[in-house]
Parts: sequence; C-alpha cells; structure tokens
Amino acid sequence: MQQDRGRGRVDKVLRQIETALLDGSWPAHARLPAERVLAQHYGVARNTVREAIQRLVARGLLRSRQGAGVYVTEQLRTGTGTPSPWGQLIAEHPGVRDDVLEFRRVLEGATAYFAAQRCTETDRERIRAQLAALEQARLADDQPGEAAADARLHEAIALASHNTMFLHLHASVIGMLREHITANGSSLRAQEPDVGRQLLQQHRAICDAICGARPDQAQAAMQAHIDYVAGKIALADAER
Repeated sequence: MQQDRGRGRVDKVLRQIETALLDGSWPAHARLPAERVLAQHYGVARNTVREAIQRLVARGLLRSRQGAGVYVTEQLRTGTGTPSPWGQLIAEHPGVRDDVLEFRRVLEGATAYFAAQRCTETDRERIRAQLAALEQARLADDQPGEAAADARLHEAIALASHNTMFLHLHASVIGMLREHITANGSSLRAQEPDVGRQLLQQHRAICDAICGARPDQAQAAMQAHIDYVAGKIALADAER
C-alpha cells in the first residue's frame, strides 16, 4: 500500500513536470530548479522528484549534466518515433489535446478558406484523389487506412492554400498535426459505426466547397468538422 502511494506521488509530479514542458514554462535548454526547490514546490520528498526526473530523462525529455543540473532537451519539439514525444504527452494530457484541436480549428479553417480562393486545377486533382482514397478506405472498412487518408487530405488542402505562412506552419508542426489527425480519426471511427460516415460526409463538404471556390463555406465546413471531432472526444472522455 505504501509503495502504491509512493508511485502515485511520483506519477503526480511527473504529470506536473510534463505540463510545465508542454506549456513552455520550461522551454528547450532551460535548467530545471534544484530537486530541493521542486520538492518544496510540489510538497513531496526529494526522492519522489528524483524518480520523476529520472523517468523523463529515460524518455529523452530531460538531460542530466553531472554537476550542472537537469536541462530540457529539444526532443519534445523535434522528436520522432511512434508515438512521438509530443503525441504521447497529448494523449496523456487532455487539456493539451484540447489546445491542439483549438489550434487546428483556427489554422485549418483559415487554410480551407484560402484553398478555396486560390487552388489550381492541380490542387483540385490532388484533393479529389485524396478524397477518393478516403472513400475507398471507408468502403473497405479499413479504419487505419481511412485515418491515414484523412491526414493526407488535410495536407493536400494546406498545399492548396498557397500561403507562405500557412505552409510554413504546416511544415513545422505537420508531424504533430498528422499524428493528432490519425490518432483522433482511428479512435473516433472505432467508437460507433456512424462516426466514419459522418466524417466522410464532412470531408466531402469541405472538398466540395474548396473545389467549388466557396471560401466562406469551406472555412465553415472545416470548423464544423473540427468541432464534431472535439465533441466526440469530449463525449468519449465523459463516458470513461
């Protein structure tokens, strides 16, 4: 029982440190406060803080320098792998996941708006091809393939925006967004049979508005899609 309580305290401190890494309180290369200071801050023993830090060091999120302290690495922002460090923390911190959805709503809504204004025939062909791949995966009941096609479709829309800053933002965070889209798509489609059909209809509406050069409708359709995803995730959390 005592061991379980100790493990619980370590897990709690671990989550609090992760939150500080995620919200930028301790950015890359920042030096963490001394164990004594952290222990006082979190109201735990120093060995509890030490174990939490050791776990994060093992995951590559922190680095211990002999005689110099503990520092934040760049792995959270640049790490690769499945799942990525960022993706793993998003899965474990619902509040951060909500931030990602909020960011996607703004960024991808605007991206869809400008894609509808500026897409070329080549862009339209690319978007239609990815929509067809999404429909084919849906028909085959291939949920992983469907989620992957979903992510590629969002990338095609980003390319069609022809906005340098949007392209830069998508390029710099595309791995995180793609992982988020794929993870959400896979988990949502497994919830109930109708979800996949609803998501496909939403993507059709987005693509129709973009290819039909209707910017306001494209933005509204994209934002409605993100809102649907957010609502389904919140419902799933409430039912757990």
